[in-house]
Amino acid sequence: MNTPNTSPLLFQPHRLGSIELRNRAVLSPMTRVSANSDGTVTSQTAEYYRIFAAGGFAAVITEGSFIDTAHSQTYLHQAGMATAEHVAAWRQVTDAVHSEGGALIAQLQHSGPQGQGNVHAEGVHGPSAVRARGEQLAMYRGHGPYPIPAALSVQDLAKVRDAFAASALRAREAGFDGVEIHGANGYLLDAFLTDYLNRRTDGYGGSPENRVRLAVEVAAAVRQEVGPDFTVGMRISQGKVSDLFHKWSGGVVEAATIFTALADTGLDYLHTTEYIASAPAFPEEDSRSLARLAREYAPNLSIIANGSIDTGHQAQDLLHNGTADAVAIGKAALANRDWPLRVARGQHIEPAFSPRAFGDLATVQGWELDATSLINSAVN
Repeated sequence: MNTPNTSPLLFQPHRLGSIELRNRAVLSPMTRVSANSDGTVTSQTAEYYRIFAAGGFAAVITEGSFIDTAHSQTYLHQAGMATAEHVAAWRQVTDAVHSEGGALIAQLQHSGPQGQGNVHAEGVHGPSAVRARGEQLAMYRGHGPYPIPAALSVQDLAKVRDAFAASALRAREAGFDGVEIHGANGYLLDAFLTDYLNRRTDGYGGSPENRVRLAVEVAAAVRQEVGPDFTVGMRISQGKVSDLFHKWSGGVVEAATIFTALADTGLDYLHTTEYIASAPAFPEEDSRSLARLAREYAPNLSIIANGSIDTGHQAQDLLHNGTADAVAIGKAALANRDWPLRVARGQHIEPAFSPRAFGDLATVQGWELDATSLINSAVN
């Protein structure tokens, strides 16, 4: 149980780009696969996110939304940010979150090699024709090995950059306060960062400087498209949906290259996600966490840390030791939709893996999910 006033920094405001956060607690993006088949979100989506804003979260980061009507969709019934119809549908969500005093950030996603459901196009794309490890996820209606992706040409990469930028502008039109570019968890931008998935021999493969190039270009393109007064961030991880415990082979040196390059793109923040936010990113080499490395090598950006932050004390430690400016709460938020208010009041925090807290989340589009599947979705 938390006690009152044990996390004062957690409840101090912070400026995240153009957003004035009322506290440092952010809802982590979590895949829901509950949109209509065309990617339009529903009134259920609006109510789902409204509840978290009413529960005290300063900002809500949405589930990843696909960015075009080509190869970016990752899952069936995934939300989209690719059409005028998507924009119109999202407005009910932005209105709902704003009505509770919260900010709303749209996460923008391209599936890369981990696609397993797309109503717009056949096949998946990646940096190289290398299959993602592991099996497709049954909780997202997939089965069997991931498909072998088609390698993107340099001309294709220009289309990807344009799609991210256009999708960000749509999010602004829908009333969002910012966007988060999904550069984590094995999706397209992270696949380019990953040595075993990226076997290119051009300027987008080989060295870490080359492998981060697409992420850098996408961030710069989004910033140019939306202008200076709209928050833009990027989520970064080592692990993937299909390879949870992957580590960057270049260790701290590779992390320094990635974070230094992203620091100069016009981003406002980096959102690092690891299984445990405070754990060393490269335990055989260094004691610093991924969030701490981002802080040191991108000192001009705000840092949001995510990963097994369940209690106010854990959040406080990350904030007070300077590792992060804000914390993203995932599994614990599913179990406690008013997590910030509970921490502030010293109330009981339901364990992150408690199945009783899921209620109406257990059915999406008439498709039954068990509590374990819902909990697992919080890592993506």
